[in-house]
Amino acid sequence: MKFIRLLILLSIVYFSGCSEKFDINEFSDKSGSGNIKGDTVYIPLSPNWTGFSNPQDIYIGNEPFIYVCDTDNNRIVMMNLAGQVLGTRYLEKPLALAQDYALNLIVAAHDTSTFVDGKPIAALFKIDMVAGGHNIQTAPLIRIFYKTSYDLSFKGKYTGISVFFDNSYYVSRTGPNNTSLTDKDNSVLIFNVKKYPDGTKKDTLIGQIPNLEAEGTGLLTANQISSMTSFKRKNIDFIMTLSGNTSFKTQWLYYNYSGETPGYENRLFPSEKGMMKINKFSQPEAVTVDNSGNIFIADAGKDSVFKFNPFGDEMQSFGGASVFNKPSGVAFFDKVLYVADAGNNRILRFVLSTDIQ
Repeated sequence: MKFIRLLILLSIVYFSGCSEKFDINEFSDKSGSGNIKGDTVYIPLSPNWTGFSNPQDIYIGNEPFIYVCDTDNNRIVMMNLAGQVLGTRYLEKPLALAQDYALNLIVAAHDTSTFVDGKPIAALFKIDMVAGGHNIQTAPLIRIFYKTSYDLSFKGKYTGISVFFDNSYYVSRTGPNNTSLTDKDNSVLIFNVKKYPDGTKKDTLIGQIPNLEAEGTGLLTANQISSMTSFKRKNIDFIMTLSGNTSFKTQWLYYNYSGETPGYENRLFPSEKGMMKINKFSQPEAVTVDNSGNIFIADAGKDSVFKFNPFGDEMQSFGGASVFNKPSGVAFFDKVLYVADAGNNRILRFVLSTDIQ
């Protein structure tokens, strides 16, 4: 009965937050949209959501609720679609988060119980929102992972999480130690929920994605991955952004089962324009995909958000210093684009002018 009541509550929240038309009173009267390309422009919604400090990530959950890594306030903020804060949870310096289809939050943050060189070690956490009745402040929290169970000298960080249809997930890791033959810091880790003989289930590290160059400068590289996202489909494709010294700082990897050696390959290839143009991006920090397969990338180095269709062609992109200051998180839901404007300590929302009725 508790689960049924929860579903009813979530349904009420969902339908009360969605509408066919946007309220014209939500549109900001500020000029300077900074539109980069195309006749269609992004129109900001008001008010801006403030009270954050260096927010590094934003994620729309499956309920749907909004979750923000409020990094310098050391917390995860949970909101409804209207922007009302429903609760917060302390976690040290959270950098990235995602949600699986059992409604668990998976968060990349830091563990204040263990220090390396005077700093809390990077760690992964899971918050069981269902067991906690969707009260984020008291929901059960477990630590999933350090670097390994026996190596507490890791000086890097976890930067992105991609959850797949079967609740397996990938986590991007970056760090200075990339000389090991088997366990380089710059890598993508594979996790699955494993059931043990005693009936317990535990998030378990399965391994790493092979054949990604830790410090490569071209395709198929894990050179300082800054974010990841998956598709809401029955595949294990993902898109990653990279801040390392590479010519292609956004790459879409798909798993080719039919190849001579099954494994990940680039879905898009270098071109003279679009997402795979050489040096297209400066410091991409976030990526998300809408239900139509359009790709949104927040570039903190260019203070801009770029939009591409599923073929990598650039569509409506916008920004500039008058709009953003180091945008570091991006999400899309129900025709609204959400941007974690880290340098301005706020969350911004936008709609396309073509979506106004």
